[in-house]
Amino acid sequence: MSTKNVLKYSGAFIAWVIGSGFATGQEMFQFYSSYGLYSIGIIVINLILFVYIGPHLLVTGYDNREIKDFNQYEYFCGKVFGRILKEVVPIIIFAIMVILISGAGATLEEYYGLNHYVGAAIMAGLILAAYLFGFNRLVSIIAVIGPVIIVFTVLVGVITLLKDYNNLDELPKYYEALETRQPARFWWFSGILYASYNIFCGSTYYCSLGASAEVRDEAKWGAIIGSVALILAISVMNFAMLANAGDIISLSIPTLFLANGISRIFGEIFSVVLLAGIFSSSSPMMWTVCNRFVKEGTNKAVAFAVAIAGIAFLCGMLPFAELVNKIYPYLGYIGIAYLICVIYNKIKSRV
Repeated sequence: MSTKNVLKYSGAFIAWVIGSGFATGQEMFQFYSSYGLYSIGIIVINLILFVYIGPHLLVTGYDNREIKDFNQYEYFCGKVFGRILKEVVPIIIFAIMVILISGAGATLEEYYGLNHYVGAAIMAGLILAAYLFGFNRLVSIIAVIGPVIIVFTVLVGVITLLKDYNNLDELPKYYEALETRQPARFWWFSGILYASYNIFCGSTYYCSLGASAEVRDEAKWGAIIGSVALILAISVMNFAMLANAGDIISLSIPTLFLANGISRIFGEIFSVVLLAGIFSSSSPMMWTVCNRFVKEGTNKAVAFAVAIAGIAFLCGMLPFAELVNKIYPYLGYIGIAYLICVIYNKIKSRV
């Protein structure tokens, strides 16, 4: 087992969750910080679920790497439910792409004062161009921005927490306002929702990641270390946002506010990193949705891609924070059913 490869798989495991949604801070604020100090319990729940399920997905991918067109949904959930999930996934990925486009509009509006619709249109246009002109290498290059997002976001959290730690004493004043941003009534259920939609939506990616490993334990320990690193990063940002709860409740991109609070230059750099992350995350989603229904390079594919980009733009005009609040929890509900199947499979495999 190579330490270098373990770290490589750790970074790849984190990459799916750490994308633009993590970097904006909106997901963390709603699913964690909106519950105040109960967010500590949410952190514990997610640590357990990610460490328990993540390695199993990668190891399953590794164990079935010789099977052509391995369908992990049918493997975990049976033929009927598995096939349903296979058909539903493109719709789910489209919904996430809409959220990312709205996030781009919110970022440009909140930081540069650009109209939300203009920002959403620019991102939708870039995503369409990437599909139509085949900017595979460009997307691959931009995708390396993931580790930068991790480092930069954690850095923002640490500096903010050191600077504003004393503000945590004032947190009880904002409890009532924070409740309006909660995606679920109970804090523990929010923790389950966050883990379930992230694991469910990234499950195919995780299985493929495991299948690419040369050594089984490298995939397993990569997922474990990646899960721990992810939750540590979330913990830092969660407390940084709690220390500034009163200022970020109404913001769509909380991390931009925190970055700008460190310095204007810091904020400007982070805004660019965030937009690059949105593009690099949403472009592969565009290909995934289109390639599920049409063959790339045909006239039909062009028309379909234009239609998808147009619909995504129209949906992306909705408020970013509202989309996160409405769509992600529903993805979590579907993900819970998937999680139950994976957990049952893991328990059964040990019997």
